[in-house]
Amino acid sequence: MQQSASQQLGKVVGASIIGTMIEWFDFFIFGVAAALVFNKLFFPMSDPLVGTLLAFSTYALGFVARPLGGVIFGHFGDRIGRKKLLMISLVVMGLSTTAIGLLPTYAQVGVLAPILLTLLRLLQGFAVGGEWGGAVLMVAETSPPDKRGFWTSWPQVGAPAGNLLAAGVFAVVTAMMPEDEFLSWGWRVPFLASIVLVAIGYWLRRAVEESHIFEQEADASGVEAYPAVEVVRRNPRALLVGAGLRFGENLSYYVAAIFAITYFTEIKGGSRDLILNAVLVGSALECLTMPFFAWLSDRIGRKPVYMFGVIGVSVSFLFFFGLLDKGSEAALVLAISSVMITHGAMYAPQGAFIAELFPTRLRYSGASIAYQASSILAGSLAPMIALSLYRAYDATWPVVAYVIAGCVVTGVAVLLARETRGIVLHHANHH
Repeated sequence: MQQSASQQLGKVVGASIIGTMIEWFDFFIFGVAAALVFNKLFFPMSDPLVGTLLAFSTYALGFVARPLGGVIFGHFGDRIGRKKLLMISLVVMGLSTTAIGLLPTYAQVGVLAPILLTLLRLLQGFAVGGEWGGAVLMVAETSPPDKRGFWTSWPQVGAPAGNLLAAGVFAVVTAMMPEDEFLSWGWRVPFLASIVLVAIGYWLRRAVEESHIFEQEADASGVEAYPAVEVVRRNPRALLVGAGLRFGENLSYYVAAIFAITYFTEIKGGSRDLILNAVLVGSALECLTMPFFAWLSDRIGRKPVYMFGVIGVSVSFLFFFGLLDKGSEAALVLAISSVMITHGAMYAPQGAFIAELFPTRLRYSGASIAYQASSILAGSLAPMIALSLYRAYDATWPVVAYVIAGCVVTGVAVLLARETRGIVLHHANHH
């Protein structure tokens, strides 16, 4: 039985937000745990900062696996459909995250512990690499062209919402128990809780129909044998622009959301709760403002909204560490929130913008590869590069310069991109 277009859109958007939020919750609790516990429990033999670096290296491995996930999920997503691949990514993510919650620590099994942690992180990254393309495309290919930016921003909201949930769960768990209990077993709670969330997400996604645009295209002209290869051959410019759109956005986010925690707690000796709460407030404000930026991109175009975000993040970072150094709750919230909100101006229209760059037959592969390629260079390395720059110069200005340089790359990509607002996706094939 065919559902009405609006019913179908509602289901797709709902399943995309919940699923994306769960996958990013799983991905982010690793990031928070890397900053708070993994250095002590899995890499205890070195000084705390090196321990944190080692923990981040396992964190970064999740990103290395993301493009691989993007290519493989993209390949099958363009061949057998968006929906099946979204179900698989959710299950792989859920099982690997729950397994992290069951891992023995270094004290119990020695070097096997960090090795197992690293393998599970690779699986997490592989799953999240396939998630984004599918979730965004299901919505992009179901929503009306003149509202595509707005609707496609909802799975994007899933990422800061997942981060919000991750920081929130850790804030609750750390507030409820003393440090030694948190280190002995409390940190496991968020990882084990993820199995419940994944079951809910799976149930929701089962109810969604396959993308009609994909089905029509597949029926009319078949599917590509090797979509990932074809997209590199036929749409190299779109891939470069898509990756560029992502670069500064991704880099700035991880410096603000992850490195800021290390900087404030390990380097400045500030309170963990204070900085986690500031990240919570910033993520919440980003979630609330993103639909507005996405709606605006449907009205005035993807490019001007995106460029506002590029400039806004760059300016926010000029004051970022000065505010963190003040150490007051208000200063921390202002620092994190100004970056998060302006970051949302890039992140909100991004799903539609990148999806609109590629033809239907290659869209899952193209969007996933463009999106995930930047994740290695920008997202994964950002906390480590930021920490290394700080240690090399004993100052924050090189970190600020690094973020602004990333934003310049994205600004150039925005200038080079064509305006895609309101295009009909079938016809995107012929541009």
